[in-house]
Amino acid sequence: MFYQLYELNHAAMAPFRAAADIMRFAYANPMNPFSNTPFGRTIAASLEMFERTTRRYGKPEFGLKQTTIGDKTVSVREEVVWSRPFCNLLHFARSVPAARGNDPRILIVAPMSGHYATLLRGTVEALLPSADIYITDWIDARMVPMTEGTFDFDDYVDYVIEMLHFLGHDTHVIAVCQPSVPVLAAAAVMEEAKDPLSPASMTLMGGPIDTRINPTAVNKLAQERSLQWFSDNVIMNVPWPQPGFMRRVYPGFLQLSGFMSMNLDRHLVAHKEFFMHLVKNDGEPERHRDFYDEYLAVMDLTAEFYLQTVEEVFIKHSLPKGELMHRGKRVDPAAIRNVALLTVEGENDDISGVGQTMAAQTICVNIPEDMRMHYLQPDVGHYGVFNGSRFRREIAPRIIDFVRQHSRSAVKPPIPRVIKGGRTG
Repeated sequence: MFYQLYELNHAAMAPFRAAADIMRFAYANPMNPFSNTPFGRTIAASLEMFERTTRRYGKPEFGLKQTTIGDKTVSVREEVVWSRPFCNLLHFARSVPAARGNDPRILIVAPMSGHYATLLRGTVEALLPSADIYITDWIDARMVPMTEGTFDFDDYVDYVIEMLHFLGHDTHVIAVCQPSVPVLAAAAVMEEAKDPLSPASMTLMGGPIDTRINPTAVNKLAQERSLQWFSDNVIMNVPWPQPGFMRRVYPGFLQLSGFMSMNLDRHLVAHKEFFMHLVKNDGEPERHRDFYDEYLAVMDLTAEFYLQTVEEVFIKHSLPKGELMHRGKRVDPAAIRNVALLTVEGENDDISGVGQTMAAQTICVNIPEDMRMHYLQPDVGHYGVFNGSRFRREIAPRIIDFVRQHSRSAVKPPIPRVIKGGRTG
């Protein structure tokens, strides 16, 4: 009943939240003589803190309306081009002149691990000037009726294969964090079947390919608990009146609790500073709002997908052991021969430790040396692997260069294997 109690508490707080919002606007109104006093700003700041800490954050928008190609600004239009019950494929269609030719087609597989695909807004924005971008827009499991059936690890792999078939020849795939395992599995399944539409390249970023290497707190938790413990303690039924009523899920609010508890002191300091900036009225709070509007927006995962991922990836380590199954057949990474492989890690990653993603280079034994590359970005954590200034400056250009190098329609000059920032070999 914990999920039901959470929903009841949220509903019970609604009138207080609405009253706090109204009072905040009243105290912040420039017509109010108290609005420019420390007292008025303190009251308004307290009311905003209350409203923000008790609200449910809805799915954010990408909001990418334009991009810069060369020295020209072009418009960008979001469109859903493929749809299934648990995922939409979103295309960022750019208004580019026909004379420009074809940029690489890239499928970004966003994590299905609690946050919406908009967490990768910065990833899309950085790659958009140089590539034709598609991204998986996973759907909140609580919004999917029970009549649509289940969604498990096998379904995830099938979705990736279907999207690659839809996008066609010479598509490149980027997996950010959690999807590194199912994307690698999808490539192996397609290669073993000699599928001509297998991706031209796959880029795995901060993914848990082998969590036995440099285990983090997340990895250790999975090892310390049994699968039954996870089933008993974090799996719940979606409450009425949500469309997914009675679907078994790992709720987003529980995931958010786990995310925040890992760096609780940092979040407390951030909220304290946010409050002080509101009182000072120095214009700084907007960055806090933008970050936490995204960070606090979470979605539910289907129980079957979550539990299978915990078991296969974090407890049994099935992929690096050669024991991962898809539809009753063993997934063989050695079958991958024609898909170029780029792995990217962050030096300070506390979610996927250094070496966990690079393990893909070891298990994909039959990819030729000139079709593989590893890059370790110094001085970034997990988030910095796919977002932020270092991503835009150091990582995104390497991804684009690698993709262009391994386009199946391109002439391919030699390229060095980058091992660490500023060092090649």
